Amino acid sequence: MFETIVALATPPAKSALAIIRMSGDDCFNVVSKVFTKDLTRVSKKGIHYGFIIDNDKKIDQIVLLTYVAPHSFTGENSVEIITHGSMLIVNQIMALLLKNGARMATNGEFSSRAFLNGKIDLVQAEAINDMINATTIEAKDLSMVSLTGETSKVFKPIKDQIGEILSHIEVNIDYPEYEDIEVTSKEEILEKCAGIIGNIDVLIKDGEKNRIYQEGVKIAIVGKPNVGKSSLLNALIKEDKAIVTSIAGTTRDVVEGDFNLAGVPVHLYDTAGIRDSEDVIEQIGIDKAKKAVKNADLVLFVLDETGIDNDLYDLIKNQKHIIVNNKADLITKKNDGSLYISAKNNDVNALLNKIKEELNIGDVVIKPTFNNTRQLGILKQMVFYLNNAIEDTKQDQPIDLISVSIMAAYNCALDLLGQTNKNDLTDEIFSRFCVGK
Repeated sequence: MFETIVALATPPAKSALAIIRMSGDDCFNVVSKVFTKDLTRVSKKGIHYGFIIDNDKKIDQIVLLTYVAPHSFTGENSVEIITHGSMLIVNQIMALLLKNGARMATNGEFSSRAFLNGKIDLVQAEAINDMINATTIEAKDLSMVSLTGETSKVFKPIKDQIGEILSHIEVNIDYPEYEDIEVTSKEEILEKCAGIIGNIDVLIKDGEKNRIYQEGVKIAIVGKPNVGKSSLLNALIKEDKAIVTSIAGTTRDVVEGDFNLAGVPVHLYDTAGIRDSEDVIEQIGIDKAKKAVKNADLVLFVLDETGIDNDLYDLIKNQKHIIVNNKADLITKKNDGSLYISAKNNDVNALLNKIKEELNIGDVVIKPTFNNTRQLGILKQMVFYLNNAIEDTKQDQPIDLISVSIMAAYNCALDLLGQTNKNDLTDEIFSRFCVGK
């Protein structure tokens, strides 16, 4: 029996309405203690109007939705209380529910219960969190494909194929005396494992390409003091966020800004001008700039009419980077093939196109893909184990030894969908969710 949990499902701020969620086997009994209607005999989904009360005192006029197990998101009896959006009222109602038998939900506990009760698999559960955190339409659309179960459907035949190989091998090992059993040949293992690897490789390739739509990219802006780094950040995010002056060393900390580039969330970092400085505060900023460069997916190395600083270029030359000639209006002699912009005049389209080229950002294809680090890591593990099985087969190893690697690949498939070790996965995955989800 699951305890009755409660949480605020809407943001904790003043609004027209707020929604309080409850779930648990004793959910209807708990809410009936503070509602003007008895819900203990509810047998189907319904909408109820009434008052939340504390003894005889009316707390708020509400609309209450009931969901009867298993026909709810969590698979349990569930309630949603729609109340006026005052946090004072919300806190009063929450306190009453806690007093009468509910407890506060932990992060992601509603989704966790849906997972544990078989309403969703782990890929769908992760898609819920991705939907909430999506900052672009493309990221949201990719998450929706997984949320509806389409991604899991694409993967299921792969899992079943591995299971079929295993079952044939196990029968051959356990019941060799039965002549009518189809013998699994090593040639068949080679062929089937190679085919499965090919299918997984496609999923990995698509996932790696689409992952940036979910996770975004980090771009650091680097250059000497006063080359226009802050102006460039402002031009890219279309907001006057970074302070711009003609004084070298104005930016003393990393200034961050975000923008959407063809559906990819870009996390931009305007760094302090890197130079030798005895100013303690400026040196801290320079150290942070070097750290931002190290963690960046792409570095924009900004120059002005004074040209390149070779010592500074040595810091970034081994990372993916774009050399950006800023203040194009002041540069009289331009080199063919070089990139020129004017951040001050918001003339940055050529740079945006170059960034898309360097990061391979094109039109996203919305289809079932595994986009996060956990999922892609498991797919790569599966390829590793299946390649081991192929290698063992080619070396004419005993079939029971070959099956060890295939079994490891099958367990990975179960882990991907969350069909094993559910309790262990819950703490790790669902702790990243919102409390009311």
